[in-house]
Amino acid sequence: MSLKSSVFIATSLDGFIARVGGELDWLDASNATVPEGEDCGYNRFMESIDILVMGRKTYEQVSSFDKWPYENKPVIVLTSNKVEIPNELTKTVSQSSESPKKLHERLSKEGAQRLYIDGGVTIQRFLAEGLIDDLTITVIPIILGNGIPLFGNGKKDILLKCVATKSYDFGFVQSTYEVQKHVE
Repeated sequence: MSLKSSVFIATSLDGFIARVGGELDWLDASNATVPEGEDCGYNRFMESIDILVMGRKTYEQVSSFDKWPYENKPVIVLTSNKVEIPNELTKTVSQSSESPKKLHERLSKEGAQRLYIDGGVTIQRFLAEGLIDDLTITVIPIILGNGIPLFGNGKKDILLKCVATKSYDFGFVQSTYEVQKHVE
């Protein structure tokens, strides 16, 4: 089995994953409407992945949370800049300046089965290199008007096949897409 790379992320209706400064207050407020015990498939998804790969800005945002949300799941911060990793996370968090392709190749050789790719620029870079296999996008019913987009200005079309869509009573709509690979 070859290494699979997946995205599991929430966006505003207009396609933003955070406000311009990275703030997630809108997402926190929306999550307050979710019934207790409902996680929109997140825990099942997390159980299916071996390693989480995120960009530096996403790592810095997540590091500001009261509690590290990934427990003992290995996390690789993809950045060319040095990041501060607290002592309590050094067993599970590392950093890499490899290109997405080189990192993907290395982790595949090391036996990883499924990666969780997170962070706008990191997702965009993996998509541009044809390394994303599927995306699960939960659309939150809010229009932000501006912010950090999930998708940037790509150089080519990326064809997707919608394999599932679920509408939640509290207003979220979640769709899962398979990326259609092209043989060039």
